[in-house]
Amino acid sequence: MSTTHTNNNAPTLKRTLGPLMLWGLGVGYVISGMYFGWNLGLEKGGTLGLAVATFFIILLYLTFSFCYAELACAIPKAGGAFDYAMRGLGKNWGFLGGMAQNIEFIFAPPAIAFAIGAYLNIFLPSVPILAIAIVAYFIFTAINIYGIEAAASFELFITIIAIIGLLLFAGTSLPHFEWQNLEKNALPNGWSGAFAALPFAIWFFLAIEGVANVAEETINPQKNILIGFGSAIITLVILCLLTFSSAVGVDGWETVVFPSAGAAASDSPLPLAMIKTVGSEHMLYKAVAFIGLFGLIASFHGIILAAGRATFEFGRVGYAPKGLGKVHQRFQTPMNALLFNMVVGIIALLTGKTGEIITIACFGALTLYIISMIALISLRRNEPDLERPFKVPFYPLTPMIALVIASVAFLAISIYNPFLLMVYLGLLLVSYGVFRVSRK
Repeated sequence: MSTTHTNNNAPTLKRTLGPLMLWGLGVGYVISGMYFGWNLGLEKGGTLGLAVATFFIILLYLTFSFCYAELACAIPKAGGAFDYAMRGLGKNWGFLGGMAQNIEFIFAPPAIAFAIGAYLNIFLPSVPILAIAIVAYFIFTAINIYGIEAAASFELFITIIAIIGLLLFAGTSLPHFEWQNLEKNALPNGWSGAFAALPFAIWFFLAIEGVANVAEETINPQKNILIGFGSAIITLVILCLLTFSSAVGVDGWETVVFPSAGAAASDSPLPLAMIKTVGSEHMLYKAVAFIGLFGLIASFHGIILAAGRATFEFGRVGYAPKGLGKVHQRFQTPMNALLFNMVVGIIALLTGKTGEIITIACFGALTLYIISMIALISLRRNEPDLERPFKVPFYPLTPMIALVIASVAFLAISIYNPFLLMVYLGLLLVSYGVFRVSRK
């Protein structure tokens, strides 16, 4: 018996994904965060500050992921947090949870697209970074429109290559690891730096929850979602710890932030560390630098995939224009939602504010986590008979840990980014106002 409220006339998605594909998607959504961006947290908090922030963020994602897996297995629908909040908290909270999810998934890809453009511009200096980023949007949106099986297979392939790149980097760096390098200027800005480093610790794991958004395209989702979620988060925690320690342990945190004294912070921590170990002319340096592109593409492509499903569900239930909830007759993919997200992403890309875009995506993610944990607790209380193929262990402690850490992180990021908080809240309030008027 189905555990969800279904409409026989509603557009449906094709089920083709197994646990291996889900693992590839879960790791792929996130893996670019291992290659760039996280090191900017070192500038804020130093080794110790970012390490403490990362410890709590790892605890957040471990507890959150298994709680989210319970929700995804019980309510396997493409809307993810939107559907869980709708079922557990009602339409208003459902809208806010879904809108926060849309903001996260739509605003994260432009930052990654810019990184892809900056990377390829090294090899194609005559082509503008922005042009490369826009072309990347067209290519990977087209792959997603073509079909979920092709998109997931491509994601699995490039994710495996990206993991190989991280293992090559660690294998090259760890022989040069010295504990004293972790102690160099370890807390340059005091403990406040740990709070300032939180968005960059979140970047290590941002968007893994996108696994839940392909639940409707998963074979036996009540079983396979848990396998995919669990294996992905464990893989990512191992890669995070390995990458962080092997990069900073080579020559201290400043080496993987600043290319030279007085230079601006770099988005390429792994190549900077490898210059200290093998030099910039070594074959392994060039291999890891090249494979880094696969990491960026894996996350860019994967989050586009998840964003399409989230926007599709908003349209399917009438919380956004109905056209966004249409499925392409031939490819059975949410083409309109994917194209809409691409247009919004390109507009965000044109602002050139990549750091600010990342922070806004973090606001959306943390809101999603908070609302989802409240929805989980509400569903446990109000629907005890709901079929739950998987139940998170140590309830209610597990969701409470995730809820508290996510709330503290949201508050901390708000204090350090008051203007961006206003932008984010403005997006939520305006969209909620339009929603209320249109529903009337």
